[in-house]
Amino acid sequence: MPDGRLRVGHLLKEARQDLAFRPRLRRPQFARRAIPVIGVALAVVLITDLLVLAGLDVVQERAALDVRIPPVAGDYVAASGQLPTNAVAPLGKLSRPHLFVVAPKTLTPGQVGKVRGQKGVRSVEIADAADVNLGGWRVPTMGVDPSTFRKFTPKTTAASDELWTNVAAGDVVVSYELGQEGGLKLGDDVRSPGAELRVGAYATVGMGSIHAVVSHDTATRLGLPHGNAMVVSAPSVDSAKLRKALLKVLPGSQIATINPVVIAPPRQRGIARPQQVVQWPASALMTSPQTQTALQAAASKLGSPYVWGAEGPNTFDCSGLVQWAFAQAGIKMPRVTNQQWATGPQVSLAQAQPGDLLFWRSDPTNPGYISHVAIYWGDGKMLHSPRTGDVVKIVPINMRNLAGVVRVSPQVAARVR
Repeated sequence: MPDGRLRVGHLLKEARQDLAFRPRLRRPQFARRAIPVIGVALAVVLITDLLVLAGLDVVQERAALDVRIPPVAGDYVAASGQLPTNAVAPLGKLSRPHLFVVAPKTLTPGQVGKVRGQKGVRSVEIADAADVNLGGWRVPTMGVDPSTFRKFTPKTTAASDELWTNVAAGDVVVSYELGQEGGLKLGDDVRSPGAELRVGAYATVGMGSIHAVVSHDTATRLGLPHGNAMVVSAPSVDSAKLRKALLKVLPGSQIATINPVVIAPPRQRGIARPQQVVQWPASALMTSPQTQTALQAAASKLGSPYVWGAEGPNTFDCSGLVQWAFAQAGIKMPRVTNQQWATGPQVSLAQAQPGDLLFWRSDPTNPGYISHVAIYWGDGKMLHSPRTGDVVKIVPINMRNLAGVVRVSPQVAARVR
């Protein structure tokens, strides 16, 4: 195999390692033609009828607790006082999640036992997972045990007793992104089939596609399948190899790598391994005509309104604009921002060329999360769809929280799902 092909093959593997995953969130009129994604390479919705649930009995057990207190100013957790702070167990040692499993039905004790028995698996957390219509958005949601799930979330989120107390009381925690751009206000009530939930906190929990977290009891009220998901922590084993092993144990499941562990091959004794600098052959990157077509397509949408979850042709969110523009050049891009982050090699801003993608980390509840993308226009400017209430525009590059620059490889982009 030619050297260039070996390198591209290596990079295709590496590109998958940074993947977090999240589906586009849409208003109901878009949802009918959407294919929500709950994991990397998800192709089908596990429970598509959640959006048409009707007649569910609404549990009234919180009625006596529904005294609304305004959110704490400047915080991301709504003030509550609904339950004592000992309603959830204290936070123990954090456990970094590496794989997220979603099965087509409830995981059996035997299946869970086989996962726990895999070499390198340190801990496993069982959850419920499906899409729910939440406040008008189709939202990938998890039902969890607040006392035990918290240790798998980012440090700041995990440490907040108030946040998990709210979850235990029946509140929903939504991602910062969904709260800001989807209009789900902290402390407000949002409707969902079978329930009305208070937004108890903003917290991007680091599971990629998951934009809402509730307790197991609330998940049951919402009609989520029980125990069909699993978070796996395995810090000492190669995540790609473990994923392959789990696919054999859990046939038909979707398994996403969310914080990959890559185990380098051992060095030969006494021989220093030279540093390897991977060079991308020109054939692996966008051609000049492809770049020009993508830029022209994006520019043709200047002035188009930003709409959360929209992917054109008349309205866009940030990653929807990128996907649409590159599609006009025949390039199959993944739909969401943190997947687009893995579509090619990273370059320095000084090396940026028109058509490269710029990425930002601006989520205060999860500082490592990739939350925005723009197209580099040249001359220190970028073209993007900024936020709710704004339009597609060309502006100077915003340097604050800039995560990096990616040069798109069509071959890699086509394999990122």
